Amino acid sequence: MNTDTHILVVDDDARLRSLLRDYLTKEGFRVTQAEDAADARRKIAGLTFDIMILDVMMPGESGLDLAKSIRQEVGVPILMLTAMGDTENRIQGLEAGADDYLPKPFEPRELILRIQSILRRLPAAAEPSRASVVRLGDLLFDLGRELLLRNNTPVRLTSTETALMKVMAGEPGRVMSRDELTQFVDIDGGDRAVDVQMTRLRRKVEPDPKVPRYLQTVRGRGYVLRPDG
Repeated sequence: MNTDTHILVVDDDARLRSLLRDYLTKEGFRVTQAEDAADARRKIAGLTFDIMILDVMMPGESGLDLAKSIRQEVGVPILMLTAMGDTENRIQGLEAGADDYLPKPFEPRELILRIQSILRRLPAAAEPSRASVVRLGDLLFDLGRELLLRNNTPVRLTSTETALMKVMAGEPGRVMSRDELTQFVDIDGGDRAVDVQMTRLRRKVEPDPKVPRYLQTVRGRGYVLRPDG
């Protein structure tokens, strides 16, 4: 595992933070800890992280509230931890901006696999690319760099949103079922989780997310990307 991968662990349980720090460090990650949302904000302001492991239930500002607010500011992937593991709670986590959701208690090895899955979906480092570009109004999606650009400035996407754009931009005009997108993008939570992710992506792509021009729903079949040109 790459020792440059930097993880922020946010949990009010000091014992669990220490256990996660020790285990993740042994697996080759760099680990920084935060005891609550305020502490996490201070760490995020001064350091760069590749992924954040965030507990849902914390005193004061909850993990869900923290995820919602920082999602508009930074693009760091979020893996949420919670003692509540039903589908509705997973959907709430996704709606808040999480990339994945792991119920407690969990096996440490599963945590590593979830982290690896999120990191694999991260966009490639920016560099000159001759790969095809998909135009969406004043936006461009560069398939080679896996970047959404507006006036050559990257639009911040989560790792899951990037993976969705990559899959759909790779085959524009083809209707993709929710099952296909779940498999290709590794979205946990079934059809509704796909819908939540698509809603989030539309907010960043569509001039009017309520009347989508590019990321269209095909009733009874799934979704299709219809770019300009």
